[in-house]
Amino acid sequence: MTFELLAAAAGAGAPSGASFLLSNVVPIVGMVAIFWFLIIRPQMKQQKEHRAKIAAVKKGDQVVTAGGLVGKVVKVDDVYVELDLGTNVRVKAIKATLGDIIPPGGKPAND
Repeated sequence: MTFELLAAAAGAGAPSGASFLLSNVVPIVGMVAIFWFLIIRPQMKQQKEHRAKIAAVKKGDQVVTAGGLVGKVVKVDDVYVELDLGTNVRVKAIKATLGDIIPPGGKPAND
């Protein structure tokens, strides 16, 4: 729109096909590229790291589920993990719902 106003003010005719392409399509492509590199790409990288971390969960790890439960892994399966949440309290959770693994030295889950 601005280019058309400038062209009209300068006394030029209608914009040619190449200038129309530059003035309308290139900014949109630029915005998509910026959106990709600032938002989508880092999010995909973070998801990939999270999936790798959850796939590496093993017996004895302390984890936090997506629901906020903190427990110690007792048994690991391909799809499920069994968590010890306290004295005589064990739950079976879907492995994909694990939110994070608490590093050793963190606050104990059952104390």
